[in-house]
Amino acid sequence: MNYILDEFSRTWVSPSQYDYLLAKGWRHFGPNFFRYNISIHDEKVCNVLPLRLRVTDFKPSKSQRKILRKCEHFKLSIQKAEIDDISQELFHEHKMKFEDNVPQSIFDFLSKEKTSSTPTTILDLRVYDADKLIAVSYFGIGESSLSSIYGMFHPEYRSYSLGIFTMLVEIMYANQLECDYYYHGYCYDVPSFYDYKKKFSAMETYLWDKDKWIDYSSFDKAVSISANS
Repeated sequence: MNYILDEFSRTWVSPSQYDYLLAKGWRHFGPNFFRYNISIHDEKVCNVLPLRLRVTDFKPSKSQRKILRKCEHFKLSIQKAEIDDISQELFHEHKMKFEDNVPQSIFDFLSKEKTSSTPTTILDLRVYDADKLIAVSYFGIGESSLSSIYGMFHPEYRSYSLGIFTMLVEIMYANQLECDYYYHGYCYDVPSFYDYKKKFSAMETYLWDKDKWIDYSSFDKAVSISANS
């Protein structure tokens, strides 16, 4: 497999272009698009796996349904993305849970300018316990895709699995928009912090060398065939 490390910056792409880039394994933070197929984890080289799921085929697991029930009393709002004082305060609470690669600013993930429309329509999902903001997730909208960008939650609510909860709400919102795909980021082909992204049904992963998406359950077999061909 060839080593891939690509990047470019664009303040605006059309919805169909956004879909195309996501389908080719690109991600973005604000206007900065990137893709890479190799990373280092625990001092070892590993493969990077872009993930997406088929929205209409998705069905929550038993544990995910339990999370939805546990969080059903929280209030939700979806709006044009905004980074205000309260969301920045939540970010600083959230980042305390990291021991390695601690993020420094919410603006590492979102544009400082035109937050709600750079490089596409960006929305945020806010979760409230009464009047207290306890979680925010940011996502981009394409023509037929929804892409999760960044999520954060208050550490006092860790037992509610709010990271998974906001992803589930995003998937439901993608279904309302009649999106074909929900893109939920990268993971590795070895155990890591990102393994929670692998626990969704109707999921696909991108084969960099074949330029195609396959069902995630077929990944090990596809890699084995590729290695022996």
